[in-house]
Amino acid sequence: MAENFREFNPGNNPDNGRNTQEKNRSFGRLAAGIITLVVLAVLALESVYSIGEQEQGVVTTFGHAGSVVTSGLHFKIPFVQRVTKVNTTILGFPIGYRSGGEDSASQEQIDDESLMITSDFNFVNVDFYVEYKVSDPVKYLYNSRQPREILKNIAQSCIRNIISNYVVDDVITTGKSKIQAEIKEMIIEKLEEQDIGLMLVNISMQDAEPPTEEVIEAFKAVETAKQGKETAINNANKYRNEKIPEASAKADQITQDAEAARQERVNEGIAQAARFNEMYAEYEKNPVLTKQRMFYEAMEEVLPGVKLIIDDGSGGLNKTLYLDELQLEDITADRSDTSPSDTDTQEGH
Repeated sequence: MAENFREFNPGNNPDNGRNTQEKNRSFGRLAAGIITLVVLAVLALESVYSIGEQEQGVVTTFGHAGSVVTSGLHFKIPFVQRVTKVNTTILGFPIGYRSGGEDSASQEQIDDESLMITSDFNFVNVDFYVEYKVSDPVKYLYNSRQPREILKNIAQSCIRNIISNYVVDDVITTGKSKIQAEIKEMIIEKLEEQDIGLMLVNISMQDAEPPTEEVIEAFKAVETAKQGKETAINNANKYRNEKIPEASAKADQITQDAEAARQERVNEGIAQAARFNEMYAEYEKNPVLTKQRMFYEAMEEVLPGVKLIIDDGSGGLNKTLYLDELQLEDITADRSDTSPSDTDTQEGH
């Protein structure tokens, strides 16, 4: 009975325990193998890459640009190196219009890009198509953020510069080939200066025609406003250039007049001081005579040409003299009166 019980009780069978352990070990080895295969597959996928025929790849190591690889199957260090693919086919974009597809009827005109002014001050709508390709993938990726936009801005600037050198008839009819050649040459020079990793393949003039009447009138209004502004500025500059010399001359004249008046007053003061000193010297010599002389001179200035009648008090003889004659007689009399006394005084000594 006991043996029969052991046969029908699997938990007490030692062979069953060994089988379970073997199964667990087998499962662990299988799981490890699967994980290893997955890791190897991931590493293989990260290590191998391919570059198409119309592409080039830039390999970077820890973010630093290294080599440039061409089409084919290549290897890299997983998680250390990265590859950025660059399309090297010929690409293009329009200037002056926006295309809705291959159907030309769906094109939309862009006046801000196509409308230009010629050398004879006429307006013309000109459409261009620019073709380019990547010449240096490293410079294309890392020398600028938007190399395509830079190329478009350069193209628009060169187009306007060249169009402005031609009359409208040449732009619309016979001068297209020459205009395209000059624009292409200028764009190539500008691209070499910018060094953004792009090269110009071709630029072609798609269409050239006069703009609509509304656009012409709008631009004429703008041009009239600009001319009015320039005229006002020129008039203001002319007025300034006229008034500044005039004001400078007037200021110089005022300064010269003030200097002359100052010098005249100074000279007058010096002359008056000299006369006063001479008069004071005479006054010290003969105060009475000097006072009479000063009185007569003042009377002559106040009453020029007035006659003076002298009454000697005897009621007999009256003498009429002019002030200048009286002044002369008084001076002579005073000198004759003073001379003997001075002589006597000297003789007494």
